[in-house]
Amino acid sequence: MTLDEVAGMRRSVRHYADSALSADDVRAKLEEIIGFVGESAPSWKNSQTHRYYVAVSAEKIAEVRDSLVERNRPKCDNAVALIVSAFVKDTSGFSDVDGKKVADNELGNCWGAYDLGLSDSLLLLKARDAGLDTLIMGLRDSAALRKSLCIPADEEVCAVISVGVRDGEAKKPPRKALSDIAHFM
Repeated sequence: MTLDEVAGMRRSVRHYADSALSADDVRAKLEEIIGFVGESAPSWKNSQTHRYYVAVSAEKIAEVRDSLVERNRPKCDNAVALIVSAFVKDTSGFSDVDGKKVADNELGNCWGAYDLGLSDSLLLLKARDAGLDTLIMGLRDSAALRKSLCIPADEEVCAVISVGVRDGEAKKPPRKALSDIAHFM
C-alpha cells in the first residue's frame, strides 16, 4: 500500500469487532509495528526517547482500561492490545552542560512529547497497514499506569492507544481547508 492509501484508510476507531486473531498473531503484528517505529521514527539528536508499554494479556488490558476516564473505557471493548506511550524526560531538547541537563530552547520537554507524537503517528499508520485500527486517548490516570506497568519516574506518560479490528466502517470527519492550516508566504 502507498502512504496515501494507508493514511486515507486510517481512522480513530471507537468500536472494535471481536477478533479472531490469536495471541501469537497479535504479538507478532505488534512487534512488527513497534519495531518499524523503532527503526523509522525521527527524534531530536537521534535520542529515541519513545517508550511503549504493551498490554496484551486480559489482566493487563483490564488494568490499563481501568486507568482511563469512564467515557473512554467502552471504546476499548474488544481491543486486542492497549499501548501506553511515554518518553524519557530531560533528553530530547536538552544538552549536558557541566553535568546538568539544560533545555536547548524554551520548549524543554515539549520536544520529548513532539518526538513521541512523531513515533505514535508512525505507529498508527503501520498498524493500519497491518490491518489493525487504533484510537489515541489522553485522559488517563498516569500514576495508575506507572504502577501497573512499572513505568520509571524518569519517563512521562502521554497516551493510551487502543488497538484492534474495527467493527464496521469508521467515517472520516470533516477536515479543515488547507488555507486554515497552512500559510504560504
